[in-house]
Amino acid sequence: MRRRCNAPRPDANRTLSVIAVFNQKGGVGKTTTTLNVSVAVAKRGLAPVAIDLDPQAHLTLAFGIRAFAKGDSCYSFFAEGKPLAGMLRQTPQGVRLLPGSPDLSKVDALHASDAGISGKLRQGIAAMIEETQQRGPVFIDCCPMLGVLTLNALIAADSVLIPVSADYLSLQGVHRLDSALNVLEQRLKRKFVRRVVITRYDARRRLAAGVQEELVRRYGSNLCNTRIVENVALAESPMYGKDVFSQSPASPGARDYRALTEELLSTGFFG
Repeated sequence: MRRRCNAPRPDANRTLSVIAVFNQKGGVGKTTTTLNVSVAVAKRGLAPVAIDLDPQAHLTLAFGIRAFAKGDSCYSFFAEGKPLAGMLRQTPQGVRLLPGSPDLSKVDALHASDAGISGKLRQGIAAMIEETQQRGPVFIDCCPMLGVLTLNALIAADSVLIPVSADYLSLQGVHRLDSALNVLEQRLKRKFVRRVVITRYDARRRLAAGVQEELVRRYGSNLCNTRIVENVALAESPMYGKDVFSQSPASPGARDYRALTEELLSTGFFG
């Protein structure tokens, strides 16, 4: 089922968007979405940055980066105040990456009592933009837990992209996140532009259709028209350190992520 997306556009005067990719449930295609949308954006010549803010560092691995200096990860930014610009890694796909590392799991324990920590990433991204003259969108791959790291990502972001796999538990995760964003909007006195995208969709399963109907009912025009179908190429490509366009350009997964990126660009979700 195709629907016209009438969601409001962000401020047309913005030259850069910061997008948090988040769902409180794991296994929904969050990292896969960050990887492939950022690469699709790079193919459009928009020079994106991707930030791996998950202690699992799966985005870093998916980009094919297996080794880097211990002090050149997002953890060094939080633990030592190291500038983000100095840790950017250029990937073969044309995306500049800020690597993640398992040490990020220490951030909650180290900074949970620090009232000022939640705005640290926003300040760091602003400094990175100024130093590097960044003009493409910044994507933040969040960990599936609402803690210090994810709060930093949400406060730094002006948009939130929410992948939802076509299953019941993932559906509950997006409902909880939606409620959390409502509370955060009241605290920050600003709105987040939101889009929900269905991932791992299998039309043969009745549950998938039911999940889509519930998302249409609840989120309306904030639900993307594009659905990401269940596809083996999407699961295999990170194993080779590749995006789906490099691994299997004619696959349904590559088709869907091209379409999703075009949809997000055409509706002004980022630019």
